[in-house]
Amino acid sequence: METQRKSSGEDGGGERGLLHAWRGYSCSVTPERLLLPRPILQVALGARHAVLLVEGGQVYSVGALPWKQKASETTDPTLEGALSGQRVLTVAAGSFHCGAVTEDGGVHMWGDNGAGQCGLSGLSSVPNPTPVALMEPECGSAQVVSVLELACGERHTLALSLQREVWAWGGGCQLGLNGAAASSVWRPRKVEQLAGRRVLQVACGASHSLALVRCLGPGDAQRPPVDKCSHCNQLLYTMTDKEDHVIISDGHCCPLGVEPTEDDPPAPALKASPSEPVLPSHLSSTSEPPGVTSSDSAHTQDSGSLANGGEELSSAVSRAKSSPYPDERAVKEYLRRLSDNTQADAKTAAGGRHALLPSAGLASSTLNNLASCASAVGERVASTYEALSFKKMMNFYLPSRPPSSEGAAEVGDLTAERVRLEDSVQTKKSCSTGDIHEEEAEGLRRRLSLPGLLSQVSPRLLRRAAHSRMRAVALTPLGGAVPETKELLPSLQTEVWSWGRGEHGQLGHGDCSDQPQPLCIKSLNNKEVVRVVAGAQHSLALTAQCQVFSWGRNNCGQLGHMETPSTVPRLAKMSEGIRVWDASAGERHSLLLADGDCIQPIIYYSGQQVKDGEEDEEEGVAQEGEGDERQAGGYTQQPVLLPFCMNLGYVSSVSAGGGRCMALSDRNMMGLIASFHELASTERKFYGKLYNIKTQVIRPLLELESLSSALGQASLGVLQTLAGQFGHLCHLTGQHSASLTSNLRRCRGLQGLLILEHHDIFLDSYSDYCSAVGNFQVMGGFQSLAKPLLDVFGKSPELLQRLSECSEENTTAPDLMVALFYLPLRHVQEYGRLLLKLATCYEANSEDYKKLQDSWSKFEALSLQLKRRRKEAEFTFHFWKSFPGKMTDSLRKPQRRLICESSNKALTLQNAGRFSVNWFILFNDALVHAQFSTHHIFPLATLWVEPIPEDDSSLHGLKVITPEETFTLLASSPSEKSKWLRAINQAVDQALSGTEQKSEPPISRTASYTFYKEGRLKEATYEGCWVSGKPHGSGVLKWPDGRIYTGTFKNGLEDGFGEFSAPNKSLNKSDCYQGHWKDGKMHGPGTYRYASGEVYDGSFQDGVRHGHGMLRSGKLNTSSPSVFIGQWLQDKKTGYGVFDDITKGEKFMGMWQDHLRQGTGVVVTQFGLYYEGAFKDNKMAGTGVLVSEDDTTYEGDFSDDWTLSGKGVLTMANGDYLEGSFSGEWGSGLKVTGSYFKPHLFDSGKDKTRAVKLGRLCVSAEEKWQAVFQECWSQLGCEAPGRGELLKAWENIAVALTSHRQHIQDSPGLMSLSHSKTLEGLEVVPHHEGPITVERYDDIRTYLLNACDTPLHPLGQLVETLVAVYRMTYVGVGANRRLLPLAVTEIKSYLSRIFQIVRFLFPDVPEEGALIPDSASSFQMKKEPSAADAPLESPRPGLVASSWALLLPVLLPRLYPPLFTLYALEKEKEDDLYWECVLRLNKQPDLALLAFLGVQQKFWPISTSVPEAGDKQLVVSSTKDSCFASAVETLQQISTTFTPTDKLQVIQLTFEEITQVVQSLLQQDFLWSMDELFPVFLYVVLRARIRNLGSEVSLMEDLMDPSVQHGELGIMFTTLKACYYQIQHEKVT
Repeated sequence: METQRKSSGEDGGGERGLLHAWRGYSCSVTPERLLLPRPILQVALGARHAVLLVEGGQVYSVGALPWKQKASETTDPTLEGALSGQRVLTVAAGSFHCGAVTEDGGVHMWGDNGAGQCGLSGLSSVPNPTPVALMEPECGSAQVVSVLELACGERHTLALSLQREVWAWGGGCQLGLNGAAASSVWRPRKVEQLAGRRVLQVACGASHSLALVRCLGPGDAQRPPVDKCSHCNQLLYTMTDKEDHVIISDGHCCPLGVEPTEDDPPAPALKASPSEPVLPSHLSSTSEPPGVTSSDSAHTQDSGSLANGGEELSSAVSRAKSSPYPDERAVKEYLRRLSDNTQADAKTAAGGRHALLPSAGLASSTLNNLASCASAVGERVASTYEALSFKKMMNFYLPSRPPSSEGAAEVGDLTAERVRLEDSVQTKKSCSTGDIHEEEAEGLRRRLSLPGLLSQVSPRLLRRAAHSRMRAVALTPLGGAVPETKELLPSLQTEVWSWGRGEHGQLGHGDCSDQPQPLCIKSLNNKEVVRVVAGAQHSLALTAQCQVFSWGRNNCGQLGHMETPSTVPRLAKMSEGIRVWDASAGERHSLLLADGDCIQPIIYYSGQQVKDGEEDEEEGVAQEGEGDERQAGGYTQQPVLLPFCMNLGYVSSVSAGGGRCMALSDRNMMGLIASFHELASTERKFYGKLYNIKTQVIRPLLELESLSSALGQASLGVLQTLAGQFGHLCHLTGQHSASLTSNLRRCRGLQGLLILEHHDIFLDSYSDYCSAVGNFQVMGGFQSLAKPLLDVFGKSPELLQRLSECSEENTTAPDLMVALFYLPLRHVQEYGRLLLKLATCYEANSEDYKKLQDSWSKFEALSLQLKRRRKEAEFTFHFWKSFPGKMTDSLRKPQRRLICESSNKALTLQNAGRFSVNWFILFNDALVHAQFSTHHIFPLATLWVEPIPEDDSSLHGLKVITPEETFTLLASSPSEKSKWLRAINQAVDQALSGTEQKSEPPISRTASYTFYKEGRLKEATYEGCWVSGKPHGSGVLKWPDGRIYTGTFKNGLEDGFGEFSAPNKSLNKSDCYQGHWKDGKMHGPGTYRYASGEVYDGSFQDGVRHGHGMLRSGKLNTSSPSVFIGQWLQDKKTGYGVFDDITKGEKFMGMWQDHLRQGTGVVVTQFGLYYEGAFKDNKMAGTGVLVSEDDTTYEGDFSDDWTLSGKGVLTMANGDYLEGSFSGEWGSGLKVTGSYFKPHLFDSGKDKTRAVKLGRLCVSAEEKWQAVFQECWSQLGCEAPGRGELLKAWENIAVALTSHRQHIQDSPGLMSLSHSKTLEGLEVVPHHEGPITVERYDDIRTYLLNACDTPLHPLGQLVETLVAVYRMTYVGVGANRRLLPLAVTEIKSYLSRIFQIVRFLFPDVPEEGALIPDSASSFQMKKEPSAADAPLESPRPGLVASSWALLLPVLLPRLYPPLFTLYALEKEKEDDLYWECVLRLNKQPDLALLAFLGVQQKFWPISTSVPEAGDKQLVVSSTKDSCFASAVETLQQISTTFTPTDKLQVIQLTFEEITQVVQSLLQQDFLWSMDELFPVFLYVVLRARIRNLGSEVSLMEDLMDPSVQHGELGIMFTTLKACYYQIQHEKVT
């Protein structure tokens, strides 16, 4: 392919992805352009070659490619054809091999493979890109791992997987694999030491490796600690508790594992995240990554760095000791050298950075370090073993540090728990973690690791170490505060881990030892490293503050400084204001890409100068000694600016490798590229500013001991919230700048531009921050800081002046602080400006333009809003300065802002006293009415204001409505009136909605309010819906004494459905009511559960029980309570009611008055006694009838329960009777004075007169349950039965169905599918006007069936209640045969009364028994007039208006069980006699029985059909149960039906079955005579074996529809009845 090289100064054709190459840094160097047909996206440099990735995913190689078949050095890029068809996303180059990652996460490698660095076994070199698979060994089959990026070294390769895990292959200890240093690894293996951590980036030097890792958050810290060796399962730590100290031993020697040798230092076991705080054992256990290995733990807490003034120092200590413990002299020597270095280096603080902490002496620093080291060990031991003394010691002496995820806990969220923990610390000083510790004086606090753990830790030493810690407050927010967890923004809470060869200190651990496994560089913790870079033998780390830390080989000045030792990270020496944002490192040089004074990036070079003609000698030079090297060519003392960089355009990334340098740049197309660079550059600069304010102003201020006394507790809390918000904003800006920087390196497009996609995060953060600043300003916080600022910054605060960008002279420190804290808010406008600038680079109708325009408008709107909010805060602050002092204390709140006030008499109170002072102040949350010494606060959420119409009096009035007061305000002029009206309405609307919309506040709203005036609601709190100052709608009302009402309100009172509970202190339970309310009182149906255990379920009126209701009471109320059901009047039982008394085993059915039985009534007992008669004052008193189980009857006077007193007649079961005076209690001996009669001795006429007729002294059926029917009528809108409007009744039914249905829809579980279908059927109302035809009559019957099937319909509710009271009356003790007549008349009464309601709803339904014209039959009658002469047929049941036909199908199935039980008890003797005969006669075969019953032989079946075989079977003398079998089966169904009509239809079908059999027998039509039919039917009845036939017959007789009694069905019924009596008296001869 044709390529050209040309000078970079010349104009090329392309505009994006231009590549420039050069060597060295001298002025004569001119970069060359490498021209390719497509823009270059990425370049990777090896020792003598380069790999280029172009748009479209194609890969080119250029330079020396010895692994190709035609090995030569190519100056023209060669396309890697093996990758055609694959879309490559990223490439990497090692010294002599290359790698590429494709779109599907696959890896391709090629080049030198001597050590297996291409991941392919058996080949010394790989000429073309070849796939390499990373296989995760799963339980069953291996799984392929997808890869994100690659890094290549000289003899090894690292891959970062999609799961953020590191894989390695090749040769050398730089792989980080266990035991892999000796031999090559040909297949990719996972680096287990980093498993469980989230690796963000990897980099490879020639023989060392770097990884950028996200710090572990609190969620990661839950893994159990590893306390046993993974090889031999022995304990890793032992502990001995001595008198005044504890000996902790980590001298575990594994017999199975590999022992570390002198040259091979041990791998760290139990590696915790170094940035994690050390917690006392009772707070949490330190997290452990999975896959840790056990070995000598001398370097478990490894790291060594001591820092001050931004320069890191550490003294290397030999790690070659085989003993796990240092001797005492070694420890002392090590500590002495540490402290010497600390003090020496403290004097040379770089860049004049503001050191926050005083330099501590030897004792304090070393003890701190010892304490930290001991705490790390102690934490593990204490969490592992239940050793009480050590636990106590660690918890007592070491101050607790709360765990942090991405830094320390946010100050704004100082929870009670944290305060409690801090107070528990003996030192009474708060300690926090994260970046609160002064970054530039890190050495005084950082945990140091000695070579081996301390063998003895003295509690006194620990105590002193703990005391020396200083008070600190967190400024970096928790991970949750910034959406880092959502992976939207890059993490700033990072660690750098290194491993491999360390002979030049390139690992950064302060020594030159090799490190076979990854180890954290602790001096870079909390430095916010966002990128790591590895040169051949040196390393670089870029921070979010655009600083560069460098370490490793520095023979050519490649580290950017000339300080020693270079084994720990130090800052490269850059000029002030230069912000580095990309870097790359070659063999003996480094390239830095930075922001300068203008938008266009600049490039710095650091390292060896490469002279012309040196290209071929490069490898030879590499082998020479250091002295020779320095003589061979010049090198830089510190980074130098490359003079040609401004000619390259907008550089987006730099690359270095071998001795070469390359830069990728873009031309500024339509200002687009410049805009992207400006956005990123501005953000990086802004973050630097915020970071400086945080570290140099806020942190020292918060660490001041006297701060709380100067500010007071309230303002201190507000300041801490403000500091937290500032930390949050600073952190977000840092993350955003890192995101924008990576966007510049990557795509330089709108994709992934967070400020566009997720602008709400920024808008919310700035809004919250503005509120926090305003709150502190309103509280007068800045003025209160005058003295603390003097203590920290002295009398001339130049630092504040510089940071706040304030140009005015003689500005006070508090005013400078105001300017400083409001400074970040200016950046919102800057965002808007930059977004608008970007938008102008796009077509006006494009989607991108619209997006940018939309975001710009949002930032612009926020900018204006923040300016207004600042003004509001300043206005409020000045108001408080002039306000009377006492009221200020109670009214001044951080969030409260002044809107307007009436000190200029613009607003006065109507009808106020002549000398009264009324001052109205409108805040954003309340209207305050202040007088001489008092004030009242009206919350805006419950404040309504409306203008009073102007009248002749020319008063400009405003009516103000609050929940408890209504008053009129008079304005001084119409303009003042409209001003206040508008201001109040806007304030109310904002208080309700939380947004600043200028609209009228709604009349109806939701708010909370506590009543303060005397009355029913005093001190009660209401939360819910309001309308014009009154609770209206759903809400909750709570009183201080525990009473709670939850439900609906109307005009301030409880109205509708609601629940109420009131505590009963004596019983320690609550009374609970659930039901309907009206005008603040219980009204309508409801359930009241008393604390005593009683439950009332029924009607209420005006707060008391009134109407029909049921009361369950008694100690056994859960299973079988005493129950009263009946009528109530003004909370008392009055009217008809039934009382089931379980204590006496009695049931009373009768009249009540004032809770007492009064009037007529019936009592039945569980022993079969029956009484009916008069009651007075709850006793049987007056005339009555008492019948015992054996039919002994007394009729006469009573004086008390079961006590006879006065005249009466006692009739025996055999008919004898006593007549006279009786006294005494029934059953315990009676005194009798009177005559004894034996009726059969005399004329039999008297016998008849003595039969006592029961039911005369009872309550009549019509008088029973009047309250139940009255409730139904009132629901239909009728005052009395039948008195009301028909239309209103149907409306009420519709409302009842709708409201109940809505109530059920709110809780869907209440309604079944069939129920909802029933409701749908009721939505169609049948025509209730016009003539009734059979069809309409059927429609009405269907409607009534549906209506009575749901309790939501008034009729259904009526039926449900009637069923309940009926069962209550006649079940249990009420199952007494003497109650049968009462039970039957009660049902008949129900029918007539319900039929009255039906006829009210359907006025055209004719009266009981009237004919309903059939439209078809009437038409027929007109056609055939002769039909009148035909014999009269009995009318069909469907053609007669009948309450029985309409309503019995609804009622009887529900009432059947108790009713049939009474029939069975009444007919017990007859049924027993009948059943005996049935059993006896059924022993005979068919023919014998037919003959015995006198059935004529012509009706005897000759054969019967067998259903199974399908043929006929002859009837022989032994045949049984075969004749008339179908008729027998039909008749048996009589027991499965409920209504008499259904039972009659069964009898009719039976007759038809008999007739069919006989007709088939006689082969002709046939008419029965009764003499022929009766014996046959008697046979069928006998064979049907119906057990309670007498009960069935009686039920049908009592409840048969009168319209069918005299027709064909009536005759059939009479036949059945005759059969029953015939069977009882049948004699077998």
